[in-house]
Amino acid sequence: MTLHARAVVLLLTVGVATAQTTTTSASKDNSVYAELAKAPTKAAARRNPLDTDPDAVAAGGKLFALHCAECHGDMALGGKKGPSLRAAEVQQSTPGALFWLLSNGVVRRGMPVWSKLPEPQRWQLVSFIKSLTPAAQPNANAEKAPHP
Repeated sequence: MTLHARAVVLLLTVGVATAQTTTTSASKDNSVYAELAKAPTKAAARRNPLDTDPDAVAAGGKLFALHCAECHGDMALGGKKGPSLRAAEVQQSTPGALFWLLSNGVVRRGMPVWSKLPEPQRWQLVSFIKSLTPAAQPNANAEKAPHP
């Protein structure tokens, strides 16, 4: 084999290995919150039109109790089917990303598509979710209580 042919084979091998590594790394994010990062830029940039509506949070709370609490728990701390909505990944997401996720669901993880819910109601849910107190982060420096 000539030097040129070896170089071509080497470049092809490196290219295929790099492509496989990149694809594998991207698909390995199994976090239940990974879908939030998949919201298209335009969708994630959407602002909540009910941001200043004083009744939106309460209305969203009622919708949450009706449609979401079964999976995410009454206090949105997570349940048998759905993750906590108080997690930093959710609370730090943009209203647009949350709206996009509600509208499109994550069917393979059991999150229904809520696009049939009228758009104002989906924004009320976003208002409620964003109003939740974030989950407390475990303090790595906290001393553990002594065992008796």
